[in-house]
Amino acid sequence: MSDTPADAPSRIAETGEKAVDATRRLGEQTAFYGQALASTADAVRRYPGEVLRLIATMGLGTGALAVIGGTVVIVGFLTLSTGALIAVQGYNTLSNVGIEALTGFLGAFLNVRFIAPATAGVALAATIGAGATAQLGAMRINEEIDALEVMGIRAVTYLASTRIVAGIFAVIPIYTVAVLMSFLATRFGTTIIYGQSRASTTTTSRHSCSRRTLLWSFTEALAMAAAVMAVHTYYGFTATGDRQASAKRLAARCARRSPQGFSSC
Repeated sequence: MSDTPADAPSRIAETGEKAVDATRRLGEQTAFYGQALASTADAVRRYPGEVLRLIATMGLGTGALAVIGGTVVIVGFLTLSTGALIAVQGYNTLSNVGIEALTGFLGAFLNVRFIAPATAGVALAATIGAGATAQLGAMRINEEIDALEVMGIRAVTYLASTRIVAGIFAVIPIYTVAVLMSFLATRFGTTIIYGQSRASTTTTSRHSCSRRTLLWSFTEALAMAAAVMAVHTYYGFTATGDRQASAKRLAARCARRSPQGFSSC
C-alpha cells in the first residue's frame, strides 16, 4: 500500500530530525577535539604525574602484558611480518623485469613512508586507543566523570588531554621499533633468503631514505597518534549505558512533542 498523505510529513520531519541530530553530534565532536587538543599544554603543566603514569602504562602495559613489553613488542612483530612481505613480494615482482637489485630501494621507500607510520597508528588504535575508550566509558557510565566535574576538576583536560599527550609520547618508541623491525625483516629476506648483495642493498636503501624523509614519517606518526587518541577519548568520554541512552531519548522525544517537557509527556 502507498503511504497516506499524513505519513509523508511525518517521514520528512523524522528525516529532518535525524539530520539535525547528526549535525549536532558533529559539532559536539568537533568542539571536544578542539578543547582536548588545546588543553594539552595545560594538562602537562597541571597533571605531570598523571601524564607520566599514562605514558608508562601505554608503553609497557600492565599486568601480564608488561611481561612481554606491551605495545612495543606487538608492533615489533607486526612490522616484522610486513617487512618480510615487502621482501618477498618486492623481490619476486622486480625479478620478473631483471631489476631485483632494487629490492632494497623498494623496502626503504615503503617502510619509511607507509608501513612504519601506518602500523604504529593501527597498533596504537587497537591497543592503547581501545583501552582508553574502555576506561573512559566505564568511568562515564559509573558517573565517575560527573564526580570529577562536581569537585571542580576539568574532566576533559584531566582525562582526555592527558591521554592525548601520553599517546603522542608513547608512539615515539613504537614508531622507532616499527622502522627498525621493518628494515631488519626486509634486509634479512633480501640478503639471507634471496642471496642479494649486502652492499647493494645498503646503498640503495640509504639513497632512498634521507633524514628529511624520516622526519616527515615521524611527524606523520605523531599526527596519527594525536588523531587516534582524540577520537578514542571522545567516544569513551561520551559513552552512555542502556538506561542513560533510554532516558535521553525519552527526554528528547518529550521535549519535541510538548513545550512543557515531562509534565505533559
